[in-house]
Amino acid sequence: MPPSVDYRLSQLDQLEAESIHIFREVAAEFEKPVLMFSGGKDSIVMLRLAEKAFFPARLPFPVLQVDTGFDFPEVLDTRDRWVDRLGLRMIVASVDQAIADGIVVDDGRTSRNRLQIGTLLHAIEENGFTAAFGGGRRDEEKARAKERVYSHRDDFGQWDPKNQRPELWSLYNGRIAPGEHMRIFPLSNWTELDIWDYIAREEIDIPSIYFSHEREVFERDGMLLTTGDHQTLRPGETAGTRTVRFRTVGDMTLTGCVESTASTLAEIVEEVAVARVTERGATRGDDRFSEAAMEDRKKEGYF
Repeated sequence: MPPSVDYRLSQLDQLEAESIHIFREVAAEFEKPVLMFSGGKDSIVMLRLAEKAFFPARLPFPVLQVDTGFDFPEVLDTRDRWVDRLGLRMIVASVDQAIADGIVVDDGRTSRNRLQIGTLLHAIEENGFTAAFGGGRRDEEKARAKERVYSHRDDFGQWDPKNQRPELWSLYNGRIAPGEHMRIFPLSNWTELDIWDYIAREEIDIPSIYFSHEREVFERDGMLLTTGDHQTLRPGETAGTRTVRFRTVGDMTLTGCVESTASTLAEIVEEVAVARVTERGATRGDDRFSEAAMEDRKKEGYF
């Protein structure tokens, strides 16, 4: 007898197939979608999946980055490499420009992360986008665990966690009224470990700061934050050089790093496999203001 062949898909193959299906559904169903692309690991995996979904054609939608003005240069460089390689149309929604135009107000106390909300909503409205792909995953944070793949936003861009549509048998309801839009999360069922396994398998280009490197940092509220032009040390805080890496990237004034010697993808996979704290819980200061910090921002229109 010929040897038996196992045609079952691996976990990564199943996740990949589900995400590709979501991309194709949205492209067929919505008039004007856009992919939110920060240059971080999750949005890069999302872009790689979109590339596969429509290959050999180009992506049938542009990418949108909300630039806080405090983004890591290494992340912006990686963003530009992906945009150039795929020949994408990129729209940059600048928080600095939104402040100058009076779209959002910088009162000196509100973080750039929160100022992204009004900047993003203005960009979606201005361009008439009806669906926006985001890289959120349910394992990241409690509020994101509540969210569906198709996340309805009203004509103010707000999310109501009590008014979500059922998604039985992976059937998605994309009906929206004028002025409303959907946030779409193709990575909903992925975990941080899945993301890293996929990056390793696909040999995906990611920012260098995800790997171990030496950086001048200081400790605040139990996090290691990077020094820079936008950071002011408080009394009692001292900076020093440590060997660190970032598990997540965002506004550099709020995004912490972790001490690590993981300098290869295999070592990162091994490190993440034994981690017991999510990347946001460990290194994102904007999620520490309250137990419901993320949910409050999402209700206002956050990613």
